[in-house]
Amino acid sequence: MKRISQFVFLAMVAAFVAACSNEPSDSSTSTIGGNGTPAKKPTVAFVTNLIASFWLVAESGTQQAAVDFDVNVEVRMPPDGVADQKRMVQELLTMGVDGISISPIDPDNQADLLNEIADHTIFITQDSDAPKSKRLCYVGVDNYVAGRMCGQLVKEAMPDGGSVMILVGRLEQANAKLRRQGVIDELLGRDNDSNRYDQPGEVLKGEKYTILDTRTDQGDRVKAKSNAQDAIAKYPDLGCMVGLFAYNPPLILDAVTEAGKLDQIKMVAFDEADATLQGIVDGHIYGTIVQDPYNYGYYSIKILAALVRGDKSVIPENKILEFPPRRIVSDNVEEFWTQLKDLVAKAKSGKKSSEPEPKGDDAKPAGSSENKSE
Repeated sequence: MKRISQFVFLAMVAAFVAACSNEPSDSSTSTIGGNGTPAKKPTVAFVTNLIASFWLVAESGTQQAAVDFDVNVEVRMPPDGVADQKRMVQELLTMGVDGISISPIDPDNQADLLNEIADHTIFITQDSDAPKSKRLCYVGVDNYVAGRMCGQLVKEAMPDGGSVMILVGRLEQANAKLRRQGVIDELLGRDNDSNRYDQPGEVLKGEKYTILDTRTDQGDRVKAKSNAQDAIAKYPDLGCMVGLFAYNPPLILDAVTEAGKLDQIKMVAFDEADATLQGIVDGHIYGTIVQDPYNYGYYSIKILAALVRGDKSVIPENKILEFPPRRIVSDNVEEFWTQLKDLVAKAKSGKKSSEPEPKGDDAKPAGSSENKSE
């Protein structure tokens, strides 16, 4: 009788454990499928091109979208270029993620990797495009237009003309190449042509402005600051320094401050690093052109979540979801900074939100204009 009782008890325990193991988990399941079984919650990924404050804002957008659209989100930030990005992407594909949104570092030389993504999962780009790839959609800004806006800030900061040095992380990325060309074309008074490309290393002279050079750092902050210091030392009459990646302007500011040339060298920025915004508040940096990293993250996840569930209506007809750039200067920097902090704080709360809308100077409906990212 004891043996029978023990057998019955063990059978009851086994049945109980089996029942518990079939309970849906909040972290791995969401809705109930058509056959009555728990449907697995989709997992999508957001892959950046490096580690920077810009991407932390984008990550906040992905976190909010994860809550709003009921998906798991994996964020990956490669610290050391193409090799790291490839490794991270292949790890995500091995995990079996349902979709990937990526900012390609070197799209011309990453064709195999981008095709691998497209062959195995849903594939979109954000921040920097790869229009020759099989991507379904691009989420971002028209970087050539943003670059021309940055050039306009240089004109405002230095209306009588002068010499300009451009500093940027890398030029293999489509966004960096377009952004830089926009600055150059604006300062030299050229017509719009996003397919134009001036090779770095050559002095470019216009009627009022001279672009001395473009210095790259490949994401190395020590190199980025050294580039700024070298430019200050080499060109005593340097008029303006332009930083085109989020970490460039704060390092330029450090270098100019240490050289004691805050009253001599104008500074124009790109993106919204805290030190950049504080530099504008303090009157040391003339202004910055900002993108919309929060919405890059938010809408990337929204699009992937919809596509995973079979909804293709989220993709614009021209396959570009565009967020216009904005100019931030002394008269609107504090309002912008407050709004940015509020967005990030709300994302951290873990509560559902109403969807943010694209905002910007002369804002256009998302996806309404062509993005020339060749």
